[in-house]
Amino acid sequence: MTDSAAAPPQAATWADDDAFVAECLACLRLRLQPGIGPRTVRRIFDRYDAAVAALADARSFGPQGLCPDDAAAALARGLTSRAAEAELAAAAAKGLTPLPYFHPAYPARLRELPDPPAMLYVVGDATLLSGPCVAMVGARQCSRYGFGAAFDIAAGLAGAGVTVVSGLAYGIDRQAHLGGLSGPGRSVAILGTGLDLVYPDANLDVWRELAAGGAVVSEFAPGTPPRAANFPVRNRIIAGMSLGVMVVEAAERSGSLITARLALEQGREVFALPGPVNLPTFAGCHALLSQGARLVQTADDIVSALARELAPFVGAPRPVPPARAPRRVTPPVAASQAAPPDRPGLPGPPGRPVRPVRAGRPAKVAKPSAPLLAAAQPKRAAATSSPEPSSAASPRPAAAALALAPLEAAALAALADGHKRHIDALAAELAVAAKDLSSTLVLLEIKGLVRKWPGMYYSGEAQG
Repeated sequence: MTDSAAAPPQAATWADDDAFVAECLACLRLRLQPGIGPRTVRRIFDRYDAAVAALADARSFGPQGLCPDDAAAALARGLTSRAAEAELAAAAAKGLTPLPYFHPAYPARLRELPDPPAMLYVVGDATLLSGPCVAMVGARQCSRYGFGAAFDIAAGLAGAGVTVVSGLAYGIDRQAHLGGLSGPGRSVAILGTGLDLVYPDANLDVWRELAAGGAVVSEFAPGTPPRAANFPVRNRIIAGMSLGVMVVEAAERSGSLITARLALEQGREVFALPGPVNLPTFAGCHALLSQGARLVQTADDIVSALARELAPFVGAPRPVPPARAPRRVTPPVAASQAAPPDRPGLPGPPGRPVRPVRAGRPAKVAKPSAPLLAAAQPKRAAATSSPEPSSAASPRPAAAALALAPLEAAALAALADGHKRHIDALAAELAVAAKDLSSTLVLLEIKGLVRKWPGMYYSGEAQG
């Protein structure tokens, strides 16, 4: 026996809560059962107040007309139990937090969908899912105008306390996340893969920033690769979580228009940014505007349009999510390193950005962030008579006006000549590890001072 102080007991994790684990397993058993899809799960959940209670009554699903008799019999026999246990164990091992349908922290707006996910996995701050969210979507191969406008609008929304939701794609999505992370509203990414994979590979740095300062969410099991069919399914969550969907830049047949259509079907507001009429990547935006979407030039336009929807969030408590994961989050890997693609049609990284042609239990609660008060009582931006696209972007602070860490200042100085530099060459010049430099460059992107290009190249923002 020693007189050394005993180690403090470890805080409980969600895996130590037997009732919570049972509820998660019940949701997974339903999701994994052949013959039962999200719409059927919704019908079942409408009749019960917990997934465990629903499964206990599984033999009655057939007589109630909730699902085919053979699927109900398989559920009653527990045929998907082993697969559900394996999936939840994998989530625990990777440090993910499950969020089952009936948990208070599950996004209430998703329960309004006809086909809600039975369960979500989350890395980061799950309270963001219960706050005011606006989705921002757009082209992967975007123009410089759309690139800058996406960041500025997202930063304006986050500054008003609104969470920016997007899909972690390249181009507009990436800019939306970076802009969102610059303000108290922060940002949430909805993935079309398991949370342990990152697609596209080039957004691994943004995944890390979101995990630390926002949230990353998926309904897919750990290890799920980026299949083409996953992304339209993912889009219903992007639209469903949000009070409105902002389409920043979209061609006539863009996947962003799928998200906008889903938003309309769900009764959400749709916003669009006007662009140069001779730029094909804005044809989808112009089509939406002609069909009644709200025209947006600044974040204030969105905040003003959603003032009624934002008002209930002012001062409202948010449900506390489940206890922490049993392990720290396992660093994700690039999807290209995890499994070979099994598709055609999977969205890939863009080429060079398009240049616009100039022509003329009882739930505990947590307090929300204070800046939302500004979101519910917005001030309209001063009207502008100029039709030029540049009116959409607000001025960014000069580097001299920002407090930069030494490595940030050194990296910015090295990029000041306007030439693109590969991260490895820049790391060698600055005598730092590429991993450390990557985090610094993301912070500079969030501040609007550098731009990332395909292939891990960077330039000073003055170039783009």
